[in-house]
Amino acid sequence: MKKLKEQICTELIQFVEEEEKERNQKRWKQPLVEFADAYHPYVRRLKEIVHSEHQMPEEVLKDAKTVLVYFLPFCDWVAKSNEGDGLASSEWARIYEETNAFFLKINQHMIKYIEGLGYQARMAPEASVFYRDEVISHWSFRHLAYAAGLGTFGMNNMLITEYGCAGRLNALVTNLPVETGSPQKEEACLYKRNGSCGLCIKRCPSQALTDKKFDRHKCFAQCLKNAEVHTQFGNSYADQAGEEAVDSGSEVCGKCLVHLPCTSRRP
Repeated sequence: MKKLKEQICTELIQFVEEEEKERNQKRWKQPLVEFADAYHPYVRRLKEIVHSEHQMPEEVLKDAKTVLVYFLPFCDWVAKSNEGDGLASSEWARIYEETNAFFLKINQHMIKYIEGLGYQARMAPEASVFYRDEVISHWSFRHLAYAAGLGTFGMNNMLITEYGCAGRLNALVTNLPVETGSPQKEEACLYKRNGSCGLCIKRCPSQALTDKKFDRHKCFAQCLKNAEVHTQFGNSYADQAGEEAVDSGSEVCGKCLVHLPCTSRRP
C-alpha cells in the first residue's frame, strides 16, 4: 500500500517536472500530493459544508475508495508579480490559465497511468462547472484537500499548505487502496491561530473579505473586472466545460494570496 502510494505521487511529480524542463522560467514548485478517504466523515459532510448538490466520490466512480488531491504551488516570481494595488498582473492571469489548462493533461496522464496498474481513476464532471448565479462549484478541490491533510483554511478561504496558498488545486477520484491523510489539527492561518496577521483582509480590493464573513459575489465582481482587461489568455475553465463564458477573459484576482506570511509557506 505504501509503495503504491509513493509510486503514484512520484509519477505525478515527475510528469510536472518534465513539463517544466522545456521552459526558461519555471512556473511551479514541486507539487504536493495526498489522498483523502472517500468515506472520511468530513468528506461525507460536504453536501452540508459546501453545497447540497456537491458531488460525492461514488457518484464519480462507483467503487471509489480514495481521492487523489494535488497542489501546484506557484513559483515566487508569479506571486511577486501580483503584489500591489489594482488589478491582477498579466503574469498572474497567464499562469492561472496555463495551470488550469495543464490540469487536464495531468489528469489524463494519471488516469492512464493508474489504469495501467490495474485500477481506475476519474475526473468529477462537476469539477469543470461553475454556477455563476450562486458563484459556487459543486466539487470543491479545497475541501477535499483539507480532508486529505494538505492544509487548513486561511481567512481568505484558500488552503494554506506546506508551500503556502499561492497555487492551484485539483483532484481525481480513484479506487486505489492506499493510505490516506486526515485534516490537520493546528490552524496554519496566523489570524485563526492567535489573532495576528489578517493581512489578506486588507489586501482584498473589493472588501469581499472581513473577519466575520466572505462575500463571494463581491469577490467574483472583482474577478470579472480583471476578465475585462486580461482577455489575451482566454478562459480555460469555460474551454474545459465546453461552454462559452460570459466574457473571454481570465476571471482572476489573487490579491488576497500574495505578500502574506502564508503566500509561499506555512507560517
